[in-house]
Amino acid sequence: MELEGISHLGGKTEYKDDYAPEVLEAFENKHQGNDYWVTFNCPEFTSLCPITGQPDFATIHINYVPDVKMVESKSLKLYLFSFRNHGAFHEDCVNIIMKDLVGLMNPKYIEVVGLFTPRGGISIYPFCNYGRPGTKYEMAAKERLLNHCPQQIYK
Repeated sequence: MELEGISHLGGKTEYKDDYAPEVLEAFENKHQGNDYWVTFNCPEFTSLCPITGQPDFATIHINYVPDVKMVESKSLKLYLFSFRNHGAFHEDCVNIIMKDLVGLMNPKYIEVVGLFTPRGGISIYPFCNYGRPGTKYEMAAKERLLNHCPQQIYK
């Protein structure tokens, strides 16, 4: 069956109270022979400052090149919303998201960007990425990181 193991789609939505990587689900990529981008944008991401407990708001951009598995979008939404009551710095959030998605899908390439709204007069835009070791995607990740320029991209 095409959606075997997918439990959130079409069912009653249950929102977790705190960080919940266990809600992530994956399905088989039907186009494994093609290299292509998949992009998700979550403009309503929130987490909590681990020191003050105040909310932090962001748009999270996730871009990846799938291999065998792809993340199911409703499970990704539930996962991202599970950060709502989770205390973590901005940089920690994007790295946790990336590492959880690498563990779930083992993509060829992935990058996660957080465009956090200003607090105290400063915005933070953490960027992290991963390219599968020993492949052309490892080199692509290095090049993309070294050439990352948020001032031009995220105006």
